[in-house]
Amino acid sequence: MFMFKPNVLAMVNKQRSSMAIRQYSKQLPKLSTYTPKRSIFLTPAIRNLQKKSVIPEKAPFRVDLSDKEYKEIFGGQIQPQLVKGFDSESALKIKKSQRPIDCDVKVAYWLFFVASLVFSIIIIGGLTRLTESGLSITEWKPITGAIPPLTQADWEEEFNKYKESPEFKQLNSHMNLDDFKYIFYYEWGHRLLGRAIGIAFVIPMLYFLYNRKYTSRRVNFRLVAMAGLIGLQGFIGWWMVKSGLDEDELLDRKSKPTVSQYRLTTHLTTAFILYLGLLYTGWGILRENKYLKNPQEAIKGIKILQDPRLYKIRNISRLLLVFAFATAMSGGMVAGLDAGLIYNTFPKMGETWFPSSGELFNNHYLHKNDDPRSDKIWRNLLENPVTVQLIHRYMAITTFTMIMASQWYAIKLRKQGILPRSLSKSMHGVAGFAVAQVALGISTLIYIVPIELASLHQGGAILLLTWCALFNFKLGKPRYAILRAVKMLAEKKPQVRAQ
Repeated sequence: MFMFKPNVLAMVNKQRSSMAIRQYSKQLPKLSTYTPKRSIFLTPAIRNLQKKSVIPEKAPFRVDLSDKEYKEIFGGQIQPQLVKGFDSESALKIKKSQRPIDCDVKVAYWLFFVASLVFSIIIIGGLTRLTESGLSITEWKPITGAIPPLTQADWEEEFNKYKESPEFKQLNSHMNLDDFKYIFYYEWGHRLLGRAIGIAFVIPMLYFLYNRKYTSRRVNFRLVAMAGLIGLQGFIGWWMVKSGLDEDELLDRKSKPTVSQYRLTTHLTTAFILYLGLLYTGWGILRENKYLKNPQEAIKGIKILQDPRLYKIRNISRLLLVFAFATAMSGGMVAGLDAGLIYNTFPKMGETWFPSSGELFNNHYLHKNDDPRSDKIWRNLLENPVTVQLIHRYMAITTFTMIMASQWYAIKLRKQGILPRSLSKSMHGVAGFAVAQVALGISTLIYIVPIELASLHQGGAILLLTWCALFNFKLGKPRYAILRAVKMLAEKKPQVRAQ
């Protein structure tokens, strides 16, 4: 909804307001008029309204508006109680009750803080997987589970529960209580940080939803969606752990006691989506505040982004983001199957570039009720460690090649004066992280997945994805409401705020 700042209460249609203006002409102060230049950012209804007078703040001006006119002028849903007999007092009430178009920058900094926590929990989750600690806690207690065992008796009870799990029976029967404490604290720390993220996000979010001056409706919808995703992530985490505790499921997929690679990758995917959602929302808030603070400079930047010659590089940035994300998710499949522990050579896989077809596709990975003719290919693509590693290798090579080609194209656009320096720097950052990530990936493979290198490789994937997202965001055009507000402010027109 359009909201009026002080000194501007309403802009009315010439035809419908002429009678009302004559009626109150003796009561009103002299009206200032202006005829602004035609703007592509304004709807036809508002262009017509701008040709008429600006009504002073205290003028008792009233005019009846039809539903269509009200919606064209003020946007959003129709409020029937204000359609007939709209007046200045009603306009002020609307302004006080509605949310602003832009959010407070504090909201952006809070979102970045939560994103840093999500970054940390992804790293800790990777360490939990690498140390094979994820199945040490065999129960899901969202509230009471935040407190670890405090006494010797509590530790003995928790250890006895672990002794009933398939992992202890088949792999860790040699463990004593001290060994158990080591893996327990990894998983407990991971879950505790997850709870902390929920608290750090939900409590401030509820405050922002209650207090109308910090966030817009658009951002509120995103906040609620991300809160739901955090709750869902906790459920997915337990769903993943449960797959490693079910003996029948382990037998069906012919697996040692470990979590399902499908569920692990789902858990990783939702974490990455949450992370990107936090970043994109925070970046958007900062950019919109910057635009509204300095509209003249904003207009220059917007004109650059509207250059049709950037259309191709904008699509390329989206493609890079998709491929970087997909490559990271294929890495989740590799981690779930421990596929990095085989073929520890590069660029060849052993003595050849590709393993034999019999090794890539065989019947060993078929489940009990699978049809060999229809299920053999997809089972091997998703459950055969050799095939999964091959896919991850060549997805990484493809993504790296695309990034290098995009870097060359960005340099070309920069030399032609088409690509701004800030965007060129962002592309350089993408290329730099891609080189580092490939180096870490090859080192992790050659040295047979040491925990330190593997964790750095996972962190590199997040950073590469972050820079791909940043490059894509910087190339994105501002939303329509911000364009309109910036245009009005830049031309010193009535300062209208849009919902």
